[in-house]
Amino acid sequence: MTDTPLLRAPAEVKYAEELDWLESVDDGPKPFSWRLSPRMVRLFVLGSERADGLDREIPQKWFGDRGLVERAIVTLASDRGLLLIGDPGTGKSWLAELLSAAISRNSTLVVQGTAGTTEDHIKYSWNVSMVIAKGQSRESLIPSPIMTAMERGVIGRFEELTRSTSDVQDALISILSEKYVSIPELDGDSGDNVVFAKPGFSVIATANSRDRGVNDLSSALKRRFNFVRIPVITNKRSEAEIVRFRTSELLRRHRIELEVPPSLLDILLQSFADLRAAAASATSDDQRLESSLSTAEGIGVLEDAILHSQFFGDRTLGARTLAGSLVGSLARRAPEDLAILNKFWHGVVESRAKKDEGGPWQEFLEGGRDTIASLS
Repeated sequence: MTDTPLLRAPAEVKYAEELDWLESVDDGPKPFSWRLSPRMVRLFVLGSERADGLDREIPQKWFGDRGLVERAIVTLASDRGLLLIGDPGTGKSWLAELLSAAISRNSTLVVQGTAGTTEDHIKYSWNVSMVIAKGQSRESLIPSPIMTAMERGVIGRFEELTRSTSDVQDALISILSEKYVSIPELDGDSGDNVVFAKPGFSVIATANSRDRGVNDLSSALKRRFNFVRIPVITNKRSEAEIVRFRTSELLRRHRIELEVPPSLLDILLQSFADLRAAAASATSDDQRLESSLSTAEGIGVLEDAILHSQFFGDRTLGARTLAGSLVGSLARRAPEDLAILNKFWHGVVESRAKKDEGGPWQEFLEGGRDTIASLS
């Protein structure tokens, strides 16, 4: 698998060599069937420090509060599920993937919660052709990713839990409580009608705090989870580290040799900070952009600008291109978002451009104005 080019390799494949090395030097106690000890899981996610005494540096992969990560790891070492909840773009899914990769070396046992997710998606379904030919049996049963995780004693993931219906949530309550799935279609005398979870099984779920979903979580399901709230990154230095980390991955994937000017990164981060402040002071939803203005969206804006400059520009990233990408990415409602951005450009951006006469803010101002005019 590692020899085949992948559009996006899962964390256990992308960091396979690093995980192998950590496992080889790990002498800490491991809960259940964990591949790494809790200490090494934390090192893999947050990166190493000199005080850790390792012979090699482990780079940081998720940027956030150390206490949140430690609480998440401790939860998974217990018999409770872990629910990562927060605004869109706060890195919930990425953290869940990293934890699954470090603990189980498999982050791909995932159920995506939607209004169309059914109980079969978290329990099992049937291979119809085999059932017709040979009848119902364990061979003709198709286990869900969650059931597979139970049988292997590893981590299963449930994305966007709050978007699933109450029937699906109720089925998950049974799994988290009883730690087994009954298969009433099979003969109980053979012992094949129950799948028990092996030690090490747990569920990492994510939920969007902005999306109330199809149904709120029931109080019964809430009791089966430990909640870890992932806050929006507001520290400019931390946000800059995340953007640099993700951008460097983008450049490597596209084999682009480009240095993002620090001044443009400052403009991007400052613009998002200003837009968040404006959204916080707004008195109605009509005065706020539909975008959540997360760090992930900032990365998307920068990615769009880089690729645009590579394919349709002079292969250098300029403030005008960055402004066009920002407006184009955030203007999702017409005319509401365009009106909000136009007000922001004439107020905040123009003020910053006057203080930076002849600098990149002036070019950023002009590029944004042109894009807003073309979209209006």
